[in-house]
Amino acid sequence: MHPCVFLIFSLLLFCLETTTADQLAAVGGGDDKCFEKEKNALLHFKSLLQDPYDRLSTWTAEQDNCCQWSRVTCNNQTGHVTELEIVSCGLVGEISHSLVNLTYLNLLDLSANSFHGTIPAIIGSLTQLRSIGSLTELKYLDLSSNSLYGTIPPELGNLTNLQVLYLFEVGRCRVENLEWLSPLSHLEELAMDRISLAKTNHWVDVILSLPKLWLLSLSGCELSQVMYPYSSSFLNSSSSSIEVLYLRNNNLTSSMYRWLFPLTSNNLWILSLSGNMLDGIPKYLGNLCSLERFYFYNNSGVIKFPDFLNNLSGCTSLSLQRLYASGSQFTGSLPDDIQKFTSLTDLYLSENQLKGTISKKLWELPNLKYLDLSENSLQEFPSSDYMSNRSHIESIQLSSCKLGPHFPKWIQKLKNLTNLEIANNGFSDTIPLEFWDSWPSRLTFLNLSSNNISGKIPDLSSNFYNNSVIDLSFNSFDGPITNVSSTVALLNLSRNKFSGGITFLCQVVHGFLVILDLSHNFLTGQLPDCLWHFKELQVLNLEHNNLSGRLPASLGSMIKLEALDLYKNDFSEEFPLSVKNCTSLKSLNLGANKFSGNLPVWIGESLSGLYVLMLRSNNFSGSIPLQLCQLASLQILDLSVNHFHGSIPLCLSNLTIMVQQGFSQLQNLDRGVSLGTYSYNIDHVMIQWQGTEREFIRSNMVLLRSIDLSSNSLTGEIPYQITNLDQLIALNLSKNALLGKIPWKIGQMKNLLTLDLSRNKFSGEIPSSMSQMTWLNYLDVSDNSLSGRIPSSTQLQTFDPSRYEGNLGLCGPPLTKKCHGDEESGIQHSIGESEGEGIDELQGWFYVGGAIGFIVGFCIACGALLVNRRGRFAFFMFLDSFEDWVYVKVVVFIANLQKRRT
Repeated sequence: MHPCVFLIFSLLLFCLETTTADQLAAVGGGDDKCFEKEKNALLHFKSLLQDPYDRLSTWTAEQDNCCQWSRVTCNNQTGHVTELEIVSCGLVGEISHSLVNLTYLNLLDLSANSFHGTIPAIIGSLTQLRSIGSLTELKYLDLSSNSLYGTIPPELGNLTNLQVLYLFEVGRCRVENLEWLSPLSHLEELAMDRISLAKTNHWVDVILSLPKLWLLSLSGCELSQVMYPYSSSFLNSSSSSIEVLYLRNNNLTSSMYRWLFPLTSNNLWILSLSGNMLDGIPKYLGNLCSLERFYFYNNSGVIKFPDFLNNLSGCTSLSLQRLYASGSQFTGSLPDDIQKFTSLTDLYLSENQLKGTISKKLWELPNLKYLDLSENSLQEFPSSDYMSNRSHIESIQLSSCKLGPHFPKWIQKLKNLTNLEIANNGFSDTIPLEFWDSWPSRLTFLNLSSNNISGKIPDLSSNFYNNSVIDLSFNSFDGPITNVSSTVALLNLSRNKFSGGITFLCQVVHGFLVILDLSHNFLTGQLPDCLWHFKELQVLNLEHNNLSGRLPASLGSMIKLEALDLYKNDFSEEFPLSVKNCTSLKSLNLGANKFSGNLPVWIGESLSGLYVLMLRSNNFSGSIPLQLCQLASLQILDLSVNHFHGSIPLCLSNLTIMVQQGFSQLQNLDRGVSLGTYSYNIDHVMIQWQGTEREFIRSNMVLLRSIDLSSNSLTGEIPYQITNLDQLIALNLSKNALLGKIPWKIGQMKNLLTLDLSRNKFSGEIPSSMSQMTWLNYLDVSDNSLSGRIPSSTQLQTFDPSRYEGNLGLCGPPLTKKCHGDEESGIQHSIGESEGEGIDELQGWFYVGGAIGFIVGFCIACGALLVNRRGRFAFFMFLDSFEDWVYVKVVVFIANLQKRRT
């Protein structure tokens, strides 16, 4: 190069560098600051949001360099914002249009928050002047798991560099067509689960036009409603690049296989067709030579399993490693054709209708490790000699398979087992001692529950690996509980015949234990004071035993304890002070013991998360502390059968969950603790329900809100504030010394199913507002000093007269005592008429009105649920758990009509 040319070039380069540096300083780039425009865009984005957990606390105008803000990534050389990852931050609000000013952004992840509003179309806008904004560099966009609504903006198709687009479960969104996807030639991953695609004709054509797409997830997209999913030109060949395809929960029938064909090729290695209505599979699925995982669970069509295997028996049988097909409608047996699937490692066929014999070829599969045949009617399991060489199997689940009555000794031959579940098989046998020594330090899961196995349990300290699960509940094991491995996370020995003490707990020293259930046995002695190391324990259930003494101080070291159940033992002395430190408690049941003394005020202050407080049948005394009213989540309060005196606290109306309507408080319900695939439900309580003791668990606790202060020495009047608890289901104040009048507005407690005010000193009339309590199916006001006419209603006249006895001044139906002036005024005559001809007319109008109301309400509800998928899911979950209550109400209503007719 000529020296002059080199000199001129060097000067120009120097000037260019100087000018660039000056420009960077002017706009705010460089080491000390980020670009002013990008900083302002982020601040505006934050200004529209609620940030309850302060995850964006570093985003302030005072902090000049936005590249140092949390969840913001910049390019080290240019200083431009390139990545914004704001995942699971609990943010609430709308997505600001200012994000379009982050023109160098290549990753935007806003998933798992509570963003609402619509997806800004401007995110995908393109302009000729880059300086005023577009996201042309964006390669990764994730708006999943939010609460957005409206149409997915087709402007997203302008993001031509996009490689990953995640829009699954964004909210109540829909798509009119998918043509906007066509320009995204770089797109590799697309997930749009739970977005309605019902109107997207020819969507298969669009998907096939994306040359690099390898992951497609369209679960729950209402694909069965698409009129024309494809055009005929695409049906004759399969050149798709898709490797992973999820089409779960679309109500698809076997007619879908015509358009599925072009989406499948030898690139496919994961296929999910679960949760549909398929009654078979086509033979072309047996020619997918790379398919390794096939998900076919929860299909409602009836399929012969031998036919299913036959259609998969092409080259797919050599590649398939995992077949998940539980909860479908498979019939027939496990045939010899299973031997063709030599690569199979996981076979899950539980909850089907398989019958007959199991082919021995199943056990000969060389790679089979995980087998689940639970809840079928299969027979002829192998002999011990045959299983001697099948040590490759690691997990067997055969619950509810009718293996009994003898315990299967062949299982001991599987020396590599880590998971064994053979619950509910009708075993009426003892277990050979060598069984317990078959898998030293290997087992992580052992479930023998719900059988009738007897005998003693040997030392269990050496068989189990870290965080293991042992469930021997619902059997007839007896004798003492000896040593248990310190590696166990869940130990459920409930409902057996174990006896002796529980000092073995002092040998469990490593603190893995999360759940300990020894309930319903014959255990005696004291709870040992060696609980200091149970830092992880969440559930301690010792109910229905003969344990005694005071609770140890070390109980307070279990800071993660959520449920403590000591019901029906002989524990004594004062309310255990050590419980004060168990601040995570949600359910506390000390009922049916011999505790005494006053209730401490710190219950309401330290145990603020309680939703169950059961102290019935003890010797507690003193007044009910006002601090109990601070338990805003309290759902069940039972202080019955004690020696409490004084008045009922006025502040009980502060029990928020008994006032709030709707589903806002249901997050506390159906609570459980999960360890792997094993789930243990915390919800369990025995309460007095309409005169008898009843067990409430899981689903029938969903709407249970109960207060029981019966069988004490309470005095004074019922505070009128208690009538504000309009979500209360059961109220029992019987067997006290309460006086005065029944609150006149008690009728506004319209959700009450049971009300017991018997054996008190109430006077005056029964409030007429009680005629509005149409849900009421149990009422007892006997043995008081009430007077006047029993109000007329569809409910109050249906109760047995004994529920009103002991009130000399009461009159009118259902009592035989007539009220003054009944005969003169003709009231008795009109009552008789209503029980005859009038009742038919009343019922007629009831059925007409009910039918009209049902039709209108049904249409409105269904219309809303069709639009709102998230609401639809919540509705059916609620419907499941509401079943018990609805059943009771229907039975009561029919019984009432029959009584009135007779």
